[in-house]
Amino acid sequence: MAQLRTVLVVNPKSANGATGRHFAQIARAVRAAIGDFEHEFTTAPLEATALTRRALARGAQCVVAVGGDGTTNEVVNGFFDEQGRPLAQAAALGIVPRGTGGDFRKAFGWSADLAQAAARLKGEACRIIDVGRIRFVDARGAPAARLFVNIASAGVSGLVDFEVNRASKVLGGKVSFALGTLKAMLRYRDVPVRATFDGGPVETFPATVVAVANGQFFGGGMWIAPGARPDDGTFDVTIWSGYGLGDFVTRGKAIYDGSHVRFPNTRTLKARRVTLEADAPVLLDVDGEQLGQLPATIELLPGALRLKVGEAEPTAPSSQAAL
Repeated sequence: MAQLRTVLVVNPKSANGATGRHFAQIARAVRAAIGDFEHEFTTAPLEATALTRRALARGAQCVVAVGGDGTTNEVVNGFFDEQGRPLAQAAALGIVPRGTGGDFRKAFGWSADLAQAAARLKGEACRIIDVGRIRFVDARGAPAARLFVNIASAGVSGLVDFEVNRASKVLGGKVSFALGTLKAMLRYRDVPVRATFDGGPVETFPATVVAVANGQFFGGGMWIAPGARPDDGTFDVTIWSGYGLGDFVTRGKAIYDGSHVRFPNTRTLKARRVTLEADAPVLLDVDGEQLGQLPATIELLPGALRLKVGEAEPTAPSSQAAL
């Protein structure tokens, strides 16, 4: 069997179905940048993980997630086995962002431009990035585990995911998440959460959101963790307490430009291992997907994944202008 070099794992339903409708355009751009490739379309949730594992088992050197942050998450999980062990350490992840939120790419200052995304697949340059692993309780009440590359959070963000993913995304990422946030905030009330950070003492606080960040953005562009770097060997944790609907209406600019970190009801810290528990149900958001609820244990896998970056090493954005 001939060795595969690049395989695209494509979610045709991403971007409200535009990815599938315009795949011929995507294929032309990728072919112009790197030459021949193979591709697989997903037909069901979590299938991208299985397709990635199959591609790596056949010798793929680069597996490219074509879709949104959820597709990227599924492909990333395909690079590892169920215990979080890498399946092909020399293989690289590529990203052609075509989804609703596009939050992970923003940590690198990458736009959603198709030609630029295709160009990042060219050559051998990679950035070694960290990966997070979260153990939690799924919707059926059973123990589950998931890897993530952007952000895992607990609180109203999980309810936002639920609202966004059940609605049409025809208005685009920022508007879809803004509307989902408004709907979620009408229903959400802070829940006392018990947390530990790197094995320290148990802390209890009311939580609107606890975000454990490898990347910087979530919720369709909210700059939740301005100091996070996906390759620095630590999580940036942001805790919002006492945020209500009025804060999202009157302080919306600060949430999107990162200045919320100066508010008295925002706390930030760094950690490599975080545990979260609550006596009431608290939903999780994992790379933009609502996968389950607390309790959860979140751990860092430093330098666990190679990310294709094209000819030049990217830098993280210093301002919203990079978006």
